[in-house]
Amino acid sequence: MKVLVTGGAGFIGSAVIRYLIKEKGINVVNIDCLTYSGNLLSLEEVNRSDLYSFRKVDISDSEKLRLVFEEEQPNAVINLAAESSVDRSIESSSKFIETNIVGTYTLLEETRHYWEKLESTKKKEFRFHQISTDEVFGSLRSNDKVFDEESRYNPSSPYSASKASSDHLVRAWGHTYGLPVIISHCSNNYGPYQFPEKLIPLVINKALNKKPIPIYGDGMNVRDWLYVEDHVDALILVALKGNIGES
Repeated sequence: MKVLVTGGAGFIGSAVIRYLIKEKGINVVNIDCLTYSGNLLSLEEVNRSDLYSFRKVDISDSEKLRLVFEEEQPNAVINLAAESSVDRSIESSSKFIETNIVGTYTLLEETRHYWEKLESTKKKEFRFHQISTDEVFGSLRSNDKVFDEESRYNPSSPYSASKASSDHLVRAWGHTYGLPVIISHCSNNYGPYQFPEKLIPLVINKALNKKPIPIYGDGMNVRDWLYVEDHVDALILVALKGNIGES
């Protein structure tokens, strides 16, 4: 089996790749355009493995994507390529529209063209796994019912709106073209190799350097946290055994 992981030099993507290779012995093709948050050092454990290969490709580049599909012949795609900072999306939203919406559209189209040409058995076994976020559902007040897979989309930032848009595209490609898609939603992740602007590593670095620790809003926000390797366990289970078309 061979899995194409987009955004594989990112925090969650690199954890997925390490798990697939070290725990599952699965071939992985990592495509990443190496923006500010991409870090190939997070893949040092596996970058000499015969099961690993890296291609510097932007998911908005249809020609390069097509070449990767033709040469690598993956059995599944796990899409983790995304701009993911709420604060950065507020300061400048254009990159979020380009990567999260246009990039997902381009990846879906190139995946579809590749998938439609597969022989019947490989076509039936193929999966496109979209990694989404709980932020597409908005935010909760203290007495609200927790979100589940049936919750209404209610994004409240350019970032979450762009991720909601990409989810809608994924569902539409599944419904219209029959592409075997699955979507999963996660809460905030933490763990090894996380980009230092994120809350937990930011607070740790501030504390270590005896600098003031920032408090967001009025300090009353509640956030749900998921250890990245626990998330990866779930992602691989979903990618390999999840029901097509479900979230």
